[in-house]
Amino acid sequence: MTKRTLLAAALLSSQALATDLRIYPSFTEVRQPVTSSGTRLDVTLPQAAWENVLAGSLDLEGLPFVSAAQTLQSNWLAGLEGQTVYLRRGDTTEPVTLIRARDLLVRDAQGRFFNVRFEELQFTAAPPLNPQSPSQTLTYTLPKAGSGTLTYLTRAVTWAPRYTLRASDAGAQLGALADLRNSTELAYDVKNTELYAGDVTVQENPQAEASGFADTAVSRAMAAPAAPVTKIQSQGELRGLTRYDLTTPFTLPANSVITLPFLTPKLTKFERYVGLETYFNAGTQEGTLNRFYRLEADQRLPAGPLTVREDGRLVGQTRLPDTREGGTIDFSLGEDPDIEYTRTAQLVKQDKDSKGNVTRSTYKVTYALESSKARAIRAEITERIGGRIIIIDTRTPVQNQGTVDLKFEIPAKGKVTKTFTVVIGNS
Repeated sequence: MTKRTLLAAALLSSQALATDLRIYPSFTEVRQPVTSSGTRLDVTLPQAAWENVLAGSLDLEGLPFVSAAQTLQSNWLAGLEGQTVYLRRGDTTEPVTLIRARDLLVRDAQGRFFNVRFEELQFTAAPPLNPQSPSQTLTYTLPKAGSGTLTYLTRAVTWAPRYTLRASDAGAQLGALADLRNSTELAYDVKNTELYAGDVTVQENPQAEASGFADTAVSRAMAAPAAPVTKIQSQGELRGLTRYDLTTPFTLPANSVITLPFLTPKLTKFERYVGLETYFNAGTQEGTLNRFYRLEADQRLPAGPLTVREDGRLVGQTRLPDTREGGTIDFSLGEDPDIEYTRTAQLVKQDKDSKGNVTRSTYKVTYALESSKARAIRAEITERIGGRIIIIDTRTPVQNQGTVDLKFEIPAKGKVTKTFTVVIGNS
């Protein structure tokens, strides 16, 4: 490895890479401006960054080339092989010769060979970040000098929204934050940033699966300089995707999570209720209803986790799906022990054919509910019924599956009984 190549690798490992980012939920398109004053263009990145590049995604836009070659370069420490470094053990320091960087084999003044730990070595010049990590160099042969844009897809940079619903007796507000994650050792100095929400399919790369962040990565992000004040603005729909732009440049540090304010949608509908979703059976069942919320917003909401707070207190978490503008979101946060129910199904009548086979069964289904709450509350029960022919109360017969939707108020510390009749036919 030449000194020039070593310097380039060290600089790219320790400094932020000037680039534009188009960040999707599970990958990012990196767009790096490049310029060559001759007929050769070298781009060097740490090996950890290259391992996250999706195979076949590298492209050079706006700059014609004759050929491209990718080669693995030795790490910074390998450039010191055969040279003197210093070994510190306890309170003593002695000069040794670095024989082999791969396993840190050294030789002392007496000619003895032994292996050491990197933390025991000292150098006359400051090493770069991750000095034991190799790098990859992409060399383009060009017909002439010029400028262009190197693009590639990486799993190492992603983004995701997360929501908080703050509710009280006065109403509810929904807010969102955007988490931008960089799981590599490479920092990005970003001039233009676009975020995309939606389902995008790209080629899988087994070596580039973005994983969760270790505690060390999170602590580095917290210790990193604060991001500049910036806003995320919606740019509308793009073939089923939603595009958002960041209004100012920022730096995305290595191994970091940057959190920015995201959406503040207006809720056009907000409801609390208790409910039950179940299937028909001929037996008796007892239990408690679940706590439900129903939302509608004036903006499209990308999928993400939702935290719900009532009067500032955490009452549950769930996950919002991708939701269109004005789409209805129903979710449950678990059981409500204050609302108990008992369901019974009484067989009222059976019809049989000439051979004695049952052709139709008529049931009377009863829900008896009791509330210990100090206020009235809305309740909704959905029961799905299967069969060749289903008749619910006096409705028109349906085939395969029928649905009963019961919606009512349960008074404070009160009781309610709801019934319906269902006929299930086998032919």
